[in-house]
Amino acid sequence: MSVDLSMFERFAVTFQPGDIVFCEYEPGDNFYLIQSGRVQIVKILGDIEKNIDILQPGEIFGEMAILEEAPRSATAVAIDKVKALEFNRQNFEILMKGNPQIALKLLKLFTKRIYDQKRRFMILTLNNIEARVADVFLMLAENQVVEDPDQDQRIFKATVEDIAHWAGMSYSECKKVLNHFAGQRRVEIYEDSITVRNINDFQRFVNSQRNKQKSET
Repeated sequence: MSVDLSMFERFAVTFQPGDIVFCEYEPGDNFYLIQSGRVQIVKILGDIEKNIDILQPGEIFGEMAILEEAPRSATAVAIDKVKALEFNRQNFEILMKGNPQIALKLLKLFTKRIYDQKRRFMILTLNNIEARVADVFLMLAENQVVEDPDQDQRIFKATVEDIAHWAGMSYSECKKVLNHFAGQRRVEIYEDSITVRNINDFQRFVNSQRNKQKSET
């Protein structure tokens, strides 16, 4: 986020590698803007801990505590030594009043973060691992700018490791699924990109799997 936050240095906090910033389900009234280091976001789904995201400097997490009076929806853990600005309701109001430019950028970022988080949770709720991988491509397609949005073939600048991360599975498990898709001529795998031959085919597949899950519950 390309705005000057130096005036808010008094809100800076530091976490050491492995420190838990906050835990899923606990109450919270503050959020964080990362200045340096990385933060891992994890969530318990059933009996399995899933990696939701790895956040970089400039990104925000824990913002739902400000927007909704609800328990934490995930756990945040420092990967490196992390320096962040910590905002609560009181000093967030100071930020809003003192610098409307920053406040507007934060609100826009909040909106995108809420959507991205819910979209990733949707992927992880799919039981079928092939559907999870296919849904990752659908998520990427939603944020992709193309000349013709109705075109079937899409090229994504993503690696197998990226897809595995977003699908919440191991590299080897994701590679197996992608190789299966490649054998069906549904995808083409390259070193730094993956081509989906028919994105609408993946849309139909994911929709059918979601409908199947609903009928089984």
